[in-house]
Amino acid sequence: MSDESKPSFKARLCARMQKLRSLRIGYIGVIVAFFVGIIFWGGFNTALEMTNTEQFCLSCHEMASNVYPEYQETVHYTNRSGVRATCPDCHVPHEWGPKMIRKLEASKEVWGKLTGFIDTREKFLDKRIELAQHEWDRMKANDSKACRNCHNYEYFDYMEQNTRSANAHQKGLSEGMTCIDCHKGIAHHLPAVNQNVGPDGKGVSPEVMHPASPKPAVKAENASDEEIAGTQ
Repeated sequence: MSDESKPSFKARLCARMQKLRSLRIGYIGVIVAFFVGIIFWGGFNTALEMTNTEQFCLSCHEMASNVYPEYQETVHYTNRSGVRATCPDCHVPHEWGPKMIRKLEASKEVWGKLTGFIDTREKFLDKRIELAQHEWDRMKANDSKACRNCHNYEYFDYMEQNTRSANAHQKGLSEGMTCIDCHKGIAHHLPAVNQNVGPDGKGVSPEVMHPASPKPAVKAENASDEEIAGTQ
């Protein structure tokens, strides 16, 4: 090959410099993308965690005015050990995948808030059994994962439990039951039971179902046996 067909030294040097410049730009791009990703992920995760706070849950009056006062009456709110289980502890999965799925499902709840789907106490009570059933089904499907984040079957000390609890736990575990099967009312009031009586099949008040026994008549000292019999 003749010397005329070979690239000159200057041309080869320029080509080498161009290649190095391209590599440098590529490295800088990777570094910039890395830091941009960190900033984006940090912002996204911060916003996500803000939605996992009790304060965020209580920003909706549907929660603050209905289920939250009930929760404050339970051992999960105040107890001798000072350990509190808040709204997200029970209603938001801790694992990333299930958490994202739950957040997508919650978009329906946001829509309900914006449209005033449940904006009164009466509407909440009418929908309560449906809302509760959704949550019971979710917990049943994941083997009460939220409960078991704190309560582990393997750590039960049955000697410290009363006889009824110890027997129920051992029987339930041996039969494949899960926490929510027995502890549906552990943090909130149970929905009213439809007894298929009364107007619209919504049941009647306890006073109607179980009226108080009438007080026995006071026997007058001078009343005759016939007069007493006539009053009975």
